[in-house]
Amino acid sequence: MSVSTAFEKARADGRAALVGYLPAGFPDVAGGIEALRAMVDAGCDVLEIGLPYSDPVMDGPTIQAAAQQALEGGVRTTDVLRTVEAVAATGIPTLVMTYWNPVERYGVERFAADLADAGGAGLITPDLTPDPDVAGAWIAAADRHDLDKVFLVAPSSTDERIAMTTAACRGFVYATAVMGVTGARATTSDLAGPLVARTRALSPSGADLPIGVGLGVSNGDQAAEVASYADGVIVGSAFVRALLDHPDDRAAGLRTLTALTEDLARGVRRA
Repeated sequence: MSVSTAFEKARADGRAALVGYLPAGFPDVAGGIEALRAMVDAGCDVLEIGLPYSDPVMDGPTIQAAAQQALEGGVRTTDVLRTVEAVAATGIPTLVMTYWNPVERYGVERFAADLADAGGAGLITPDLTPDPDVAGAWIAAADRHDLDKVFLVAPSSTDERIAMTTAACRGFVYATAVMGVTGARATTSDLAGPLVARTRALSPSGADLPIGVGLGVSNGDQAAEVASYADGVIVGSAFVRALLDHPDDRAAGLRTLTALTEDLARGVRRA
């Protein structure tokens, strides 16, 4: 199933899609695969697999801690691709979320080819703007391998930037509605709704391009609120925290992760 199909299916059901994130190699490669499969079984519609990076300038402390644990465990880009292959085999659209430097070091064309071979749906690039002179190599490689290109918009984005970004996206556009680093929050942002409205109005595809919102959602009530105006609710830090809170009891971590996923899945269905 493609990312766009997953969003279309959710829209046909009258709800938003639930998009879940975990970094590859956390708590280790096998454990990460097991956790991601549990999220599929409990109701995630799309999965983002993070490529752990040594300088995660946009990530909050929760995701940084998980990525550091993965790096200390020796995770490599090949392990990320192996995780993608295992998770994509479930039939759930599976994207990689990564800073740009690891892709450039691996080789843009090689990365695109290997991601497609692993069954990956595409790439989310938070620190790569879709300017042709900056992202041209990735856009061309992604198009050659039929991979989705997910770029970010933020409350600070100009109308011109939003129009350019949405024109370059395929799959969905990622609206990050909290200024600053990522992380679960007790309340949702009042910037999210207006950002979604602006993005929808400025997108050349209009309502056809799904908009996923990431702003620190950590429970079903928050998911329902975001689902009332967005096409997708993106959750990362809360999933990571579910595993971080049980470092010595993997079974308990998986139970917590499953319960959280089920709560969020109910939330996107009651909006």
